[in-house]
Amino acid sequence: MRTRDTLLCSLSALCVAFAAAPAFALDAKVQGQVTAAIPLEVFKSTRDALRSGVKDYNAGDKVGAVKALEYAAEQGHALARWKLGRMYADGDGVPQNDLKAFQYFSRIADENADESPDSANARVVATAFVALGSYFLDGIPNTEVKANPVRARDMFQYAATYFGDPDAQYNLARMAIEGQGGPKDPRQAIRWLNLAAEKGHVQSQALLGHLLFSGEAGARQKARGLMWLTLARDSANPERDAWILELHDKDFAEAADTDRQAAMAYVDQQTRRRP
Repeated sequence: MRTRDTLLCSLSALCVAFAAAPAFALDAKVQGQVTAAIPLEVFKSTRDALRSGVKDYNAGDKVGAVKALEYAAEQGHALARWKLGRMYADGDGVPQNDLKAFQYFSRIADENADESPDSANARVVATAFVALGSYFLDGIPNTEVKANPVRARDMFQYAATYFGDPDAQYNLARMAIEGQGGPKDPRQAIRWLNLAAEKGHVQSQALLGHLLFSGEAGARQKARGLMWLTLARDSANPERDAWILELHDKDFAEAADTDRQAAMAYVDQQTRRRP
């Protein structure tokens, strides 16, 4: 568990540094709205605060949601911290602030890294590690969070291995293909993509399919590559995943009829295997 301990020590140090730094100024209008929100003492418990935060968020009351979630987050509730992290990362009801998002995700990773992979909170903790990996990949401008591909790869590695998170496996595969944060390892990338693809991760299915079809990461397996591309195309969002559709059409256009027919047989087999 040396890697885990190293990760957590680094995250703890960053959290301490950020806690000592002056708070970032909020937009005056939003700051006033937050000040006028429901007082914290109305919450009977952490669970009550979380329930209230989710209810307010779904009702469109983002100000009330933030206050309730902040209360739960201060009590150590991982899901409340995760939701606040996503809200700050997306600018959803609060001023967009990647540093605040990073801080919330760091607290989750720092305090919940040993969460059982089978627990109800496992997905929340895993996605926090994935978010941290993405921040370390690019860094956060004008903050102490600098681009650090090695640390990013470590974050993805932990979420991919301990939690089996498909997003982490996909990101880890891309870094292994490109040689970011470590040596290039196409064979290992194929392994990660296959694990994520079997879980229905559409982007992994598409990338795995293309690599198998083209032979860029080893021996060519055209029919199996077309199978994964077909499955990815069928589940892809046409607007968000346009690259998947283009990749599918390109490789299918280059394929021989025998490979296309074999791919359809593989698709049928793969579909039958699904629960």
